Amino acid sequence: MAPVPRRSASPELPAGLGGVRRMSALRQAWSRLPRETRDSYFLLAVITAVIAPHADHLPLWSSALTALMLAWRASLAARQQPLPSRWWLGAVIVIYTGLTWLTFRTLVGREAGITLLVMLMALKTLELRARRDAFVVFFLGFFLVLTQFLYSQSLLMALWSLLSLWGLLAAVVLAQMPSTDAQGVPSIGIAARHAARTTALGLPVMVLLFVLFPRIAPLWGVPTEAIGKTGLSNQLEFGAMNEIANDDSIALRVKFDGPVPPPDQRYFRGPVLTRFDGKTWRAADTRPSQSWLRGRDDLVTQGPPLRYEMTLEPLRIPVLPLLEMSPGAVGTELPLTDLVLVRGPEMQWVSPRPITERLRFNATAHMAWKVGEHRPRMQRALDADLPPNSNPRSLAWAAALAGQPRFTNLPPGPRAEALAAALLDHIRGEEFVYTLTPGRYGVDSPHVIDEFWLDRRLGFCEHFASAFVVLMRAMDVPARIVTGFQGWDAEPQDGYQVVRNANAHAWAEFWVEGKGWVRSDPTAAVAPNRVTQGLALRPEPGVIGQLNPTLWRAMRSGWETLNNRWQQLVLNYSRQNQFDLLKQLGFQQPDWTALGQALAGVILLLALAGAGWIRWSSRPHDAWSRQRARILGLLRRAGVDLPLHEGPGAWARRLRQRHGPQAEAAARWLEGLERARYAPGSAAPRWAELRAAARMLRA
Repeated sequence: MAPVPRRSASPELPAGLGGVRRMSALRQAWSRLPRETRDSYFLLAVITAVIAPHADHLPLWSSALTALMLAWRASLAARQQPLPSRWWLGAVIVIYTGLTWLTFRTLVGREAGITLLVMLMALKTLELRARRDAFVVFFLGFFLVLTQFLYSQSLLMALWSLLSLWGLLAAVVLAQMPSTDAQGVPSIGIAARHAARTTALGLPVMVLLFVLFPRIAPLWGVPTEAIGKTGLSNQLEFGAMNEIANDDSIALRVKFDGPVPPPDQRYFRGPVLTRFDGKTWRAADTRPSQSWLRGRDDLVTQGPPLRYEMTLEPLRIPVLPLLEMSPGAVGTELPLTDLVLVRGPEMQWVSPRPITERLRFNATAHMAWKVGEHRPRMQRALDADLPPNSNPRSLAWAAALAGQPRFTNLPPGPRAEALAAALLDHIRGEEFVYTLTPGRYGVDSPHVIDEFWLDRRLGFCEHFASAFVVLMRAMDVPARIVTGFQGWDAEPQDGYQVVRNANAHAWAEFWVEGKGWVRSDPTAAVAPNRVTQGLALRPEPGVIGQLNPTLWRAMRSGWETLNNRWQQLVLNYSRQNQFDLLKQLGFQQPDWTALGQALAGVILLLALAGAGWIRWSSRPHDAWSRQRARILGLLRRAGVDLPLHEGPGAWARRLRQRHGPQAEAAARWLEGLERARYAPGSAAPRWAELRAAARMLRA
């Protein structure tokens, strides 16, 4: 029996070679696609990049239908099937428009309008039957890139928009390119390079217009940042603040003109909550009115002022969290807003509407202050009010504490301070635990303070502040909750102290006769590091943070520093910056007229530069082309027109045929030029001889 030959084993591919071969196979398959299929794939990829930033604020059904339509178009291109009929497209439009109306109850406005624009762009890809249809898609794409800045003007969004713009320009170039190979498929790489060159040429013009174009409202005031989902609020539900621990984004940046305040003075005052229904604290009416100016607590500051600059990110509340206590602003810069800030009755600064844009301003603060020394009796009664039949066990516990002989014989002021100190001692002495995961309160009983103070004793800042204020009120001492931020990152970024949403904090104030409102932070009694070191509420770190926390912090700090410079130099570039630039350019009194003159001058220079570029690019740039243009010009002025596509030898023959002996000198000069171009060692004829021959022909 003959032996069966064995197959030789396939040699094992080196590591990474299989991936290289797969990539090569994909490139070959891509190059074999028909032009229409490949261009459709490229255009759909660009459209996806343009629409992607809108997915965060589009309705879920809109994103799903848009993805379905784009996938449908890709499937038709892959199978080279005909596009759907207009009846199908009309049905989709009716369904999409109806869902938009049901979602927004309107078809106009920012959200509804962008939703319909996305729908139109996706549907237009299903009727790309001519080049004009493609240009409609390009136009819609450019417009949607612009609308991205209605929601965010961050550095990341700007880079993504620039990438989308590059892709759209490449698609425009690709749509007009002729075939460049045997298969009739022009190169996407060449189109992308042309688009990159065009974008690079346009960037300097864009920068000049950005620097000099007048900041005229409301043109420069429409785009606003999307309001965050977490952060401070005008109400505080018992146990809800732990949601902020999951938001590690930046809330504000602050730079001090001098030494920074000590850790126990790093309180940024936000909403003050005075109304309690047994579970939720709410702020009083914070609408600015003239009655505030008559009934507001008197603020008395002591010591030198602390000056600082703050960059505040968009909030969802109409309260500016300024450093305690900030009696006023110095050189406040709100050039793009209509905000008129008013100091509220609880010493917080309030605007007439929620803050939806990034603000940058200068302010002063005083570390030593006294406020509310002369509090009206009716107002003190409201500040000690509690809902009836709420938390009975805690109220009984507070009554027993207040009834002890060591408190009953004290004057009202020292009594309030002694009771507050007793509560803090109780927190330190009992088994209270500071934790971000205490579990939900109020599930089995509506008396959340009883459950926290007497049973579980687990919580974080809002639990301790809320219980402290309720117990102080139960002992007939006016008290309230103050929310805001406390502390900042250990390391500054680019000279700025960074306060994050995770630095959100709640503390208490109680009223002392003869002193006014006194700050008391019950969290410091159970977790002193939270206050003395300004530690933020920290969620569980992600995968990268667990593998290398130092690298993660360095990467995050570097990106935030870069983003902060983008905000300071670009987003905060204001009208005053334009006038300062005009001063540096020599304008003595910069105003709108000077700014318009500078802008007109720049536009004129750009127009002249463009005309010069067109003129220069239309001229021949190689030696023979320039020489040929000079020869033909001399002979044309002598009355002789010669074809552009022929050489000097052919021109000499034509001259002899047309003009005979009178053109002999010019013909010999052209033959000499022919020999100089192709015969080695031949000398080029002199231009003076051709000019003389041209004069003979002209005569």
